[in-house]
Amino acid sequence: MTAEADSVPLTHRLYAEAFGDDCPYELGTFSSCSWWLLGTIVGALRLSPGELLADLGCGRGGPGMWLARATNTRLVGLDFSGAALRAASARIGYFGLTGRAEFRKAPFEATTLDDASVDAAVSIDALPFAPDRLAALVEVRRVLRPGARFVFTGRTGPVSWPALLQKAGMEVEEQVVHEGANARWLRLFGLWRANEPQLRAEIGDPAADQMMAEAEAGHRLVETTPLVFVARRPPEESE
Repeated sequence: MTAEADSVPLTHRLYAEAFGDDCPYELGTFSSCSWWLLGTIVGALRLSPGELLADLGCGRGGPGMWLARATNTRLVGLDFSGAALRAASARIGYFGLTGRAEFRKAPFEATTLDDASVDAAVSIDALPFAPDRLAALVEVRRVLRPGARFVFTGRTGPVSWPALLQKAGMEVEEQVVHEGANARWLRLFGLWRANEPQLRAEIGDPAADQMMAEAEAGHRLVETTPLVFVARRPPEESE
């Protein structure tokens, strides 16, 4: 292994190994984000240059900034973690988005964005963690302009995302299976367990304990199906 590879945190190296060619490594993400997912989102959002994209639960901001760069749009990212937002802001220049991207600390249900001010929205592996999913979707509808789309990832389970979207006043245009996502996560969990001592040395016991607990519960992951939802705020009747 080269000295350069040795300088990369083990957590990043294991993530890249588990995801393989599907891993958009430059984004620095630990979500289910893959090249296929990024391409699917670009096609679904139908953005035009100069429009505004909102990344909800943006974390360190990599996927949202990649999407804004790919579509020549502006970006506003929102998250509850100040540390993640600082890391995202520090990488705006790396993605060539100086003057076109900003990050704000805000929860899903109170984004601080104006009514009908957003041309598209995205959320990768974050919306299921909203304390009130319906309130979050109502807020998404509020900030989207009429006819604008929202793409997010979720899973099958006791809560029906299509039913929640309908209750929030949104239309479901499409839902597709994120093929290969479960297999990639299970590979990652196996790598975490196989490298537990090294991970503990690198990130400390509290963080490692959380990762091992997640890996231990990984068998339940294959009992659900990873999905990508494309929803839309309905156009106004006058349109």
